[in-house]
Amino acid sequence: MEIEEIRKKIDEIDEKLLELLNLRGELVKKIFEIKQQKNRPFFDPSREKKIVERLIKKNKGILKPEDLEVIMETILKVYRNMFKEISVSYLGPEGTFTHQAALSKFGEKAKYIPVKTIDEVFKEVEKDRADYGVVPIENSIEGVVTHTLDVFLESDLKISAEILLEIHHYLLSKEKHIRKIKKIYSHPQAIAQCRNWISENLPEVEVCETESTAGAVKKIIKEKNSAAIGSEIAASIYNLNILAEKIEDFRENFTRFLVIGKNFSEKTGNDKTSILFSIKDKVGALHDILVPFKKENINLTRIESRPSKKKAWEYVFFVDFIGHKDDVNVKRALKEVEKSTVFLKVLGSYPKER
Repeated sequence: MEIEEIRKKIDEIDEKLLELLNLRGELVKKIFEIKQQKNRPFFDPSREKKIVERLIKKNKGILKPEDLEVIMETILKVYRNMFKEISVSYLGPEGTFTHQAALSKFGEKAKYIPVKTIDEVFKEVEKDRADYGVVPIENSIEGVVTHTLDVFLESDLKISAEILLEIHHYLLSKEKHIRKIKKIYSHPQAIAQCRNWISENLPEVEVCETESTAGAVKKIIKEKNSAAIGSEIAASIYNLNILAEKIEDFRENFTRFLVIGKNFSEKTGNDKTSILFSIKDKVGALHDILVPFKKENINLTRIESRPSKKKAWEYVFFVDFIGHKDDVNVKRALKEVEKSTVFLKVLGSYPKER
């Protein structure tokens, strides 16, 4: 077949796709209206996960699973904001990795509310000024974000979803040549993740810490001979030159973010649950807590301890495990765990990211 003949067939398929996409939009509108009447949240991460997973399983064609995932997630983002603008609070300012994570989950059409602290992200959602919040929870190299854990102690918000973002750092500047750089600004974690690169490439440069990578970017806009370690999206937002790209010392660098809201997510069959608890002061207390998980064949993926801040040497534990709070084996395990705790709180059960 000649190119023009093939293109004609593609045009015909595109027209069918357009018709089907509009039909899908009409059905989504009906669901939106029903959810409005029943005061149910329109964003349903468990349903979206099931849609993508089902199509990946049914796919027998040329599309790879990751291709299909990108296509469907883009479609879902468009429909999600078609009839109501979803508002999302995040740890700002604009151009941070948290902003990038929020965009990856909610898309360009959502309304974004940048705030200065993790506490404020929670407050925006608690006071209904935002539908959801996005906060960092852990980095694969630097470890857990302890302040996020601490805020969960006082908040009744739920974890609705998680976001895994591959982190790449860029050296950004108004200057056009790297040899002009005398000072580098960035968040302490970003600096730590690029320390070897800085030592090898700019050993004489002064390194200064800032509250965020985007804050570093804003600082260098007003300062000559300076650069910031930040995200690619920050370069675009603030119209800066990229002097060096992907300067992180370790290539396997991911940050995990949490989407916080007021509702639990439903089961998908591939879920993760986060809990926090305080244990009784007795020998073997933590061991007693962990036994039910082993008995029920539940895989723990993370356990962290934090001071309770209520009594000296009293600790609370944060645990992530595979499974949903409504799974039969998880219910049994949590019932047993509760017997050995001072208190037990389920922070959320939500779709597990790839």
